[in-house]
Amino acid sequence: MPRWKKILYSLLIAAALVAGGLSGWSFLQRPDTCAKGIERIGGECIGVDGSGYDFGTPEIGAVVRAIAQENKKIGNQPHVTVAMMLPFQSDKPALRRQIRSDLQGAYLGQLQANGGEGEPPKIRLVLANPGRDYAHQSKVVDTLLRMAGSSADRLRAVTGFNLSLDATEQAVRRLTDNGIPVLASRITGDQIANEDGADGMAKSRFPGLARIIPTNHDVAQALANFNGERGRENRRTVLVYDTRPDSYDESLAKAFSGIDEKGPPGPAAMSFASPSIDEAGSAGNQFTQIANNICDTEADTVYFAGRTLHLRLFALKLAQVGCENRHYTIISGSDAASLRQNMTAKDWERLRGTDGEARVTVQYAAPAHPDAWSTGLTAWKKKWAARHDREPTADELPQYLTEPEAALGNLRKLIETTRRDGTDLGSVPNLEDSRTMLVYDGMVTIGTALHQVQSGGAAKVPGLEDVAREWSQLQSRHRVPGTSGLICLTSGGNPYDKPVAVVELDPGRQGRGKLKFVGLGWPEGREQPKNCVIPSRTP
Repeated sequence: MPRWKKILYSLLIAAALVAGGLSGWSFLQRPDTCAKGIERIGGECIGVDGSGYDFGTPEIGAVVRAIAQENKKIGNQPHVTVAMMLPFQSDKPALRRQIRSDLQGAYLGQLQANGGEGEPPKIRLVLANPGRDYAHQSKVVDTLLRMAGSSADRLRAVTGFNLSLDATEQAVRRLTDNGIPVLASRITGDQIANEDGADGMAKSRFPGLARIIPTNHDVAQALANFNGERGRENRRTVLVYDTRPDSYDESLAKAFSGIDEKGPPGPAAMSFASPSIDEAGSAGNQFTQIANNICDTEADTVYFAGRTLHLRLFALKLAQVGCENRHYTIISGSDAASLRQNMTAKDWERLRGTDGEARVTVQYAAPAHPDAWSTGLTAWKKKWAARHDREPTADELPQYLTEPEAALGNLRKLIETTRRDGTDLGSVPNLEDSRTMLVYDGMVTIGTALHQVQSGGAAKVPGLEDVAREWSQLQSRHRVPGTSGLICLTSGGNPYDKPVAVVELDPGRQGRGKLKFVGLGWPEGREQPKNCVIPSRTP
């Protein structure tokens, strides 16, 4: 072979080896993906999608596909993007069902917002998975920031957020600092909220943040107001709280300890330490000691600042200890809305005791309950008739009950319509757990804000600043009748005097226990004013 051919072949072989090496290196460096645009990190599928990907959670597959179908339907119409950010994966069946409830509310809210004719813009809904405990929120926020600046995506709001954690706060702060409006539908931690000044002027730690659920401070005040003397009698109450760093636990403990109590001092607060939100660790051992200590006091009302898993364990231990056949009421916050789903038939039996009588009743502030408005109206009408010796007219009925009842009726009709149309949501939405109602209200609130600020031609979509400024205008005439109550936002984006549905898990005398609505609690100690006109906070 001529020398020049040997040199040429050698060069070609070397080039091929280099190209192959670079290609192999590029392949090795390429991130592992679960789907297009979704990166696999530590066994989780992290990223943003609106095309029907279920993030490896089969329970949400049907409702995710329904969202994708709605996105496709409005794709050629003037629209903006709204992202729902929360963890979409779990190895626990109960949590996966809760995620499905959240997404059912999001889809139904998207349908409601997109239903009006000649009311642009429509909402394209995408799902943003930050991973367990929001551990990869930074990567997802990066994507959302790019989408906000993209003329194709036009991201105009981020909603969701179901856990009050430090990582959640970091995500909300970075989004709002970069001008992206955030509407938090299910976080109650006081740390992730703007402060409303005494003069009504907001102190915005998170510019552009709105909430539709009361903070833990407001929840504690509503529960104390609802329980009257029992909840404020010092010697009969005790606080049990988790010392693990957790924004929800910390703010709830602070809120409960800040309740103005009367009379002689009761037992000092008692603490326990859990390893994480969904792990028991040695909490059961600690609860046995705490329950025994409570037995030696006069306390029969326990304010519990902890997560659902630990609340269940504490209730069972308190019932097991017995305490000379005394009955206890445990009062907790909105995270307890998931408690019933985690109770077994054996659990209910243990709460009853050997004689069939209830040892422990758990009371908590649900952010919503489907029986709240009908039950409230029945009681209101009865009191009215007793005072006036006649039935009230429609105009005399209170807005804070009638408007949410009508909104709930619309949601139920929408659920029935989707069923008749053959839309599969994975299951019939269970309104009792409050998740579907709250997330639905959040999407409807976003849709209201988008429609209010829309101006000019249909193709001219609202800007980010327009949406953020609109939150505080959603009050008075522009209040949002939510299924969870009237949504009237302050200058800080907080819901004014939003009621909580006080519910109780009662083990009863046999069979599975019951979750029953027992009344409305008001943070201000009284109902929202007529037309939800927010009063000045000046003393």
